[in-house]
Amino acid sequence: MDAFTPEILKNNLHQALGSLGDFDSCALLDYPEHLNLGDHLIWLGNIFYLTDVLKAKIKYAASKEGFSKDVLEEKAGNAPILLHGGGNLGDIWPAYQNFREQIITEYRDRPVVILPQCIYFQDLNNLEKTAKVFNSHPNLTIFTRDNRSDDIARKYFDNCRVVKAPDMALQLRNMSGFSSDTISKSSILFHCRNDKELNKEFASNKIDIPHLVVEDWLSYKWVLGTNKKWFKRGIAQLYREVWQRGFATPDEWMARQKWQYLHPDVPKFQEIYQPFLHQRSWSFIYSAIHQFQQHRVIITNRLHGHILCIILGIPHVFLANGYYKNESFYETWTHQIPFCRFIRDAGEVKFAVEELLTLHQTQT
Repeated sequence: MDAFTPEILKNNLHQALGSLGDFDSCALLDYPEHLNLGDHLIWLGNIFYLTDVLKAKIKYAASKEGFSKDVLEEKAGNAPILLHGGGNLGDIWPAYQNFREQIITEYRDRPVVILPQCIYFQDLNNLEKTAKVFNSHPNLTIFTRDNRSDDIARKYFDNCRVVKAPDMALQLRNMSGFSSDTISKSSILFHCRNDKELNKEFASNKIDIPHLVVEDWLSYKWVLGTNKKWFKRGIAQLYREVWQRGFATPDEWMARQKWQYLHPDVPKFQEIYQPFLHQRSWSFIYSAIHQFQQHRVIITNRLHGHILCIILGIPHVFLANGYYKNESFYETWTHQIPFCRFIRDAGEVKFAVEELLTLHQTQT
């Protein structure tokens, strides 16, 4: 039997998204106006799938903060609306769910598609309220990102079309520049989230590995400034790009310039509404790639830490988060990836790392 490869996951994504059908143009909403690099990976997966595979023109794109009903009508007419995927369909991150429900409520005259999402509601009442909104739309498609989310969607969103699909970021696999360079490295990174999705059994002080590098996405150290007035926003951008991502990180700066301006895929952004948004995501994810490339093995409790490791081919240990999202995605799609170990007990992390190091040395 042939080994399971990341390319199989990308093929699974394409097979599932084939149910989108054909359309010449669309609107893509809920751009991530924040510094979680996982969402920027998803966003770029959206962009490259729609433009390279589906050959559709993205006539309007916006964040929830920058959304304009008038501009949507002007630029995209009655084209289908696609909503950014991820892990915020539910009541943990209500601002994004409220925006999603607003769009679904207001635009019943055209197809609306929710790109691959994990679904999690802490309160059944909230799930039932969402079900009423979703089921009232005559043409709503929901792509679910794991088996548990798929079960919830099929049970409660019974007037919607439900399709199971992997994460959109997997579209980035095998694209130019998405490769690992970790052979000469010796460090181990614990890529650790510390927000409301943290599983406290895997807090950084529970991982017994000497000289462990502990970091979340490096982007969380930056300033963003998107909710400020234009002057303050400009100052924030100048500080972020010139100091925080320039003088403070000279080893990354030069390579990032080539990535931002000379990569063969960069011109595609000029053909999409608000190219600055997509170029910013493109710039941001270089920092994620660079961060991961510094380490031989990665331990991560972020789903997109896991997915980025798959895209780059980096051996890694994948940990549970605060609810079933990580484990269910792993069980649904990635449990056969040979260079990943999913761990449910903090005491087993060290052994999993040693196993991956041995496997890595054998293969090199």
